[in-house]
Order: sequence, then C-alpha cells, then structure tokens
Amino acid sequence: MPVHCTTQDCVEISPRFRNMIEARIVRLEQDAARDEAQVAGLEDVDHIRRQMRLVAVERAEALRMRLFLDRARTRSEPPAL
Repeated sequence: MPVHCTTQDCVEISPRFRNMIEARIVRLEQDAARDEAQVAGLEDVDHIRRQMRLVAVERAEALRMRLFLDRARTRSEPPAL
C-alpha cells in the first residue's frame, strides 16, 4: 500500500499492530451496521437519536483508524533466524 506522507508525519507500525487495527475497523463497521438496523424496531425518539449517535461514533472511529493507517508505514519484519 503506498504511503503518502513526509518523514515528519509518518508513523512506523508493526505488521501485527496494523492487523489489529484493521480487525478493529471491521468490527466497528459491522457493529455500526447492526446498530443502525436496530433503529427500525425502536419507537422512542430519544432512543432512536441515541442509537444513531452510537452509529455515527462507531463510523467516525473506523474512519479515524483508516486515516491513521493511511499515514502509517508498516515496518518490515526482521529476517527469520
């Protein structure tokens, strides 16, 4: 994946950490979809508002993590001994 950053704003992360963040992004997006689907069964306007706020926060966090990964450079694994 190409990294578009200068040396001052790049962060180097391990492949393991990248995989953990990618897995977290997937979970957040799945949770957001599931939480949004539950809105159809809600009647109270305040409950619907809170549920949609939860969805927005989950999606915002997933986006924030994606942007971090876009700026991050994955460190090469050291050679196996």
